[in-house]
Amino acid sequence: MNNYYEDLGVARDASTDEIKRAYHRLARKLHPDVNSHDGAEEQFKKVSQAYDVLSDSEKRRSYDAGSDPFGGASAGFGQGFSFSDVMDAFFGQNTSGGGRGPRSRQRRGQDSLIQLEIDLSQAVFGAEREVTMDTAVVCATCKGNGAQPGTGTRSCAVCGGRGEIHQVQRSFLGQVMTSRTCSACQGVGTVIADPCFECSGEGRVRTRRDLKLRVPAGVDTGTRIQLPGEGEVGSGAGPAGDLYVEVVVTPHATYQRRGDDLHCSAELPMTAAALGASIKLDTFDGMIDLEIKAGTQPGDVMTLKGKGVTHLRGTGRGDLLVHAGIQTPTKLTPEQEEMLRQFAALRGEERPEGRLAPASQGLFGKLRDAFLGK
Repeated sequence: MNNYYEDLGVARDASTDEIKRAYHRLARKLHPDVNSHDGAEEQFKKVSQAYDVLSDSEKRRSYDAGSDPFGGASAGFGQGFSFSDVMDAFFGQNTSGGGRGPRSRQRRGQDSLIQLEIDLSQAVFGAEREVTMDTAVVCATCKGNGAQPGTGTRSCAVCGGRGEIHQVQRSFLGQVMTSRTCSACQGVGTVIADPCFECSGEGRVRTRRDLKLRVPAGVDTGTRIQLPGEGEVGSGAGPAGDLYVEVVVTPHATYQRRGDDLHCSAELPMTAAALGASIKLDTFDGMIDLEIKAGTQPGDVMTLKGKGVTHLRGTGRGDLLVHAGIQTPTKLTPEQEEMLRQFAALRGEERPEGRLAPASQGLFGKLRDAFLGK
């Protein structure tokens, strides 16, 4: 049986890293592509076989115990030797595509989604708000490394610190080496000997925290605001995910929003609609004088330009549309009733006859015009 330690020029108690460095040094020197001297290829095969055994904890234990790790078969290309090890020696990286080697303990945190209720005035102009959320943050006790203070990690005894378990299987092509992630260390290559009492080795804990948020003007129900890096911290103090804040605009007692326009109704006395008037209108911009034209009819719309909602992705604002409603008095004093009768007589309306309005003027006409965009 070959002396693999001697072939690589390392001691019997050499670490996995020492064995790997020795192999990379010899492989760069002896590979047939760079060394054409007689015997170089055979020597290269010897060091490759030695590395194949000593880099695998199971094979190394079998070899140290005096057993043949290959069960009598000689190793070489296609027989228990991974070609990616050669590429590692020359380029310093794995080319097998399987993510060979220890992984980082850090993982990116998950994205978070919370809802935020705002009122309509905050949607019109924007606002500064404070949100409270339950999330994961870096453990203050272990600073995110997952180990109890004063302790650390140790190399995984199952995979020897590689993060992978190598297995040799026989096939009609010879012996083929396969790799799988070590389940003992989850591919990290190290295990935490004494997990942190606070986070149980996760490197993060859940807590409630407050965050100030700028709500942009023009948002509506369903708008999502993305805050990069404000989500949950990943395990092992990995980078935090993103936070998404979904806006919910609560209904307003007076105004309804349609796109970036605001709509409201103004109930006008019958006399104000007939004679015209100026009324005070309480808007998000303060009190505004609204001029009522004489002869205003129920359903007429008065538009106040630029008094609606701020455009979210643009400049300017929508409009404020005031829909006129006419209040008909239901209780009259004898004097008021007499005056109205005299007014009706002057207009020849003592005995009014109901008649249907033209389709373009009546209710159905207005609905049709609204549908057709007239």
